[in-house]
Amino acid sequence: MAIGHFNISDSEGFKAIKEVAEELNLPVVVGVSEGEREFIGLKEAKALVLSAQEENLPIFLNADHTYSIEKAKEAIDLELDSVIIDSANKSFEENIRITKEVVEYAQSKGGKTLIEAELGFIGQSSKVLDNLPDGVSPETQTNPEEAQKFVEETGINLLAPSVGNVHGMIKTGNPKLNIEQIKEIREKALVPLVLHGGSGISDEDFRQAIKAGIAMIHINTELRVAYREGIEEGLKDNEIAPYKFMAKGVEEMKEVIRAKLKLFNNL
Repeated sequence: MAIGHFNISDSEGFKAIKEVAEELNLPVVVGVSEGEREFIGLKEAKALVLSAQEENLPIFLNADHTYSIEKAKEAIDLELDSVIIDSANKSFEENIRITKEVVEYAQSKGGKTLIEAELGFIGQSSKVLDNLPDGVSPETQTNPEEAQKFVEETGINLLAPSVGNVHGMIKTGNPKLNIEQIKEIREKALVPLVLHGGSGISDEDFRQAIKAGIAMIHINTELRVAYREGIEEGLKDNEIAPYKFMAKGVEEMKEVIRAKLKLFNNL
């Protein structure tokens, strides 16, 4: 089994996640990237998650793809459940230095916030793409030995590797995952592995990746596509009531979330 991680930009996205999590009685992680949390507000996102937790729903908040130490500290100070410090596009040594500083800061604040880092480059876009993101190739995938060293030197709680996954959805089809590589990284890193760029990956690849050691899977682009298509459908017949045309977007997102959670949890 693996935990589903779904990104939001607004309260409609949260509504979709919450309702499906409650329906299926499964834990989920809500993600807000730097851009997303600037739109919805980090405090506002936390308030939404806290309201669900007060209802005894296992919903958690992650500061997804944080590119600066300052932004990571901001999320840690707000006691988010987890923060991803993403320096994957920097050198191995610089990635270690930045990540270690964030881990040490989290520990100095009581260690309430889990720290995740990314090793190996998979792109940075959550869009529907014509081709692989620039800079993504087999050479940028995660080396298992480097993963072991990275975890040991930084003290991170979670590791997001590059194993054939890419951010965004490729129109011609996403690459297949390197399942053997996932196994090797999990055996050497000894921390839970997080699969980013889950949109567009086949169901069978998901099943094999979970068996190999993936503990959490990120879905964003598929949700964005579903949300937009739902709203476009809701706007037909000159509908102007937001609670009507937005509701269609929420329902389309719920279909994606429901299907992924069932798949990830073998339901």
